[in-house]
Amino acid sequence: MSRLARTLTLAVSALLLAACAGYELEKSPAFYENLARPGAEVNVPAATSMLSDYRRANGLPAVSPDPTLTELARTQARRMAEIDKLTHDPGGRGFVERLKASNYDAARAAENIGAGYHTLAEAFSGWRDSPSHNKNMLLPGATRFGIATAYAPGSKYKVFWALVLAAPDSR
Repeated sequence: MSRLARTLTLAVSALLLAACAGYELEKSPAFYENLARPGAEVNVPAATSMLSDYRRANGLPAVSPDPTLTELARTQARRMAEIDKLTHDPGGRGFVERLKASNYDAARAAENIGAGYHTLAEAFSGWRDSPSHNKNMLLPGATRFGIATAYAPGSKYKVFWALVLAAPDSR
């Protein structure tokens, strides 16, 4: 057996032993996780990192997750999935009205929605490449955010997205 064949045999054997022992060899990064499946949720630490890195690269402060904004995003994504429609106004309530109803005090706030993106990376890229959505991701003074998806198996989109960013009122 040649040296190359022996090396390959040892490498394959090591991989098989690792698999048999139950070791996870390598997992793809969270921002590539396919969310077009029941029970899937956005990986919030990955979203925080991706959005904060992007904002810092553009001279803006990082953002951190906020439970109220996350609930706003979750409700928005679910409502769009229920009616199978991409809209800022599901059920007759626009973003500003929904934000006020949550009692969240924001000096400034913005909402991005999307549909058809199966991964965080796809959604982020789509928003970054859209001038109006990119402007929202780069909202000056924003330090808090919420993000969510909703799976709609019967929809052509499969996954609906909502991202809410806010600059809390400092009064």
